[in-house]
Amino acid sequence: MSKVDSTLFPMTEKERLIDPPPKLCVSESMLAITPSAVELEPEPFPPGWVVSGSPQARCKKVVRSHDRTSHIVVWDCTPGSFKWHYGMDEAIVVISGEAYMINDKGEERRFGPGDLGFFPAGTSCTWRITEHLRKVGFLRESMWRPLGLGLKVWHKLLRILGLASKSPI
Repeated sequence: MSKVDSTLFPMTEKERLIDPPPKLCVSESMLAITPSAVELEPEPFPPGWVVSGSPQARCKKVVRSHDRTSHIVVWDCTPGSFKWHYGMDEAIVVISGEAYMINDKGEERRFGPGDLGFFPAGTSCTWRITEHLRKVGFLRESMWRPLGLGLKVWHKLLRILGLASKSPI
């Protein structure tokens, strides 16, 4: 596979100006990247979020879904402490480094290479980065539960009627 300047799905000219396509390695609907090798861009913290130190964050959106409700990012941050609010559901996999997440109950959890975490939209926590951290984040717009159930029923109906292919899983 070779590097290309395109997303998995076409973008309008306006979207290209607002959100330029990421450089990624794709084949049809497949994505293959090495998270540790992705070049990141500065991603400053919102005012008032830094608690201590001077953490510097960087990020790169590597791909987004056809319906634009999900995307994958590679993110890193230097040591320091900051507040974080999750506006979307986010699952993470830590690639390198070490951090501690303190939830709203004051409970602390360590994250290191290979660890996986899930943070629902609307939750907040405080992060304390002790060793330069790099992670891959899988972000998804949250959906009103009845709408999500309706969508599942719709897809099941399409499969029953033979209008949609079955998943191999």
